[in-house]
Amino acid sequence: MRLALFADIHANRQAFAACLEAARARGAEGLICLGDIVGYGADPEWAVDTMMDLVSKGAIAVRGNHDDAVGVPSDRMNDEAQAAIDWTRDRLSAERKRFLAGLPMMREEDNRLYVHSEASDPARWRYVRDSSDAARSMMATGMQITFCGHIHRPGLYSMSSAAKMTSFVPTVGVAVQLLTGRRWLAVLGSVGQPRDGDPAASFAMYDTASREITYLRVAYDVEAAAARIRANGLPHWLADRLLVGR
Repeated sequence: MRLALFADIHANRQAFAACLEAARARGAEGLICLGDIVGYGADPEWAVDTMMDLVSKGAIAVRGNHDDAVGVPSDRMNDEAQAAIDWTRDRLSAERKRFLAGLPMMREEDNRLYVHSEASDPARWRYVRDSSDAARSMMATGMQITFCGHIHRPGLYSMSSAAKMTSFVPTVGVAVQLLTGRRWLAVLGSVGQPRDGDPAASFAMYDTASREITYLRVAYDVEAAAARIRANGLPHWLADRLLVGR
């Protein structure tokens, strides 16, 4: 089965719509969302409605920290992120809020774990920044492959049977086989707010038969997404950073 994996959509309608179209063009048979459907961006209603519809048709989604903050105020966010969450909370209906609150922190499927942050303590919302963070997450689950988001930058980590770690930044469009002799942690880039210097939306395709993951980038109308943020009175910095992928 060919799975399309998305993380950190952040209410960016233009980016998510472009990624969905690209995934379907590549024959996606299953859709996985690794959290942060809302936050930062200007179209939370559309983003949540779209995800609700996808989940009703069999997609899997887990909860991110911004999704969580809609219902449980957080003291860990910067001022701009908090302003966006407060604005988002006022925009969402009770039904949409219930959907976000009801998303699980983690989901397991076959030999795979889906989580927004990392597996050792998902509700602490820790980032996977390096090999030690990745190892902590891998050791907390019996699943061979973990998929996560949260940091908005792509990365791929593996652990040998002797617990030796390797890591690298995957090349866009080049398939990597996740060999059975190792454990893997795939960190997705962000659909709606990349932070690796490339403003193009990021997602990945995973083939469960060949065990190959391919990281992909999709150009979208960044200016339109930024204009929506400014037009809705959100901090302009949230719009400006979209243009530079930071």
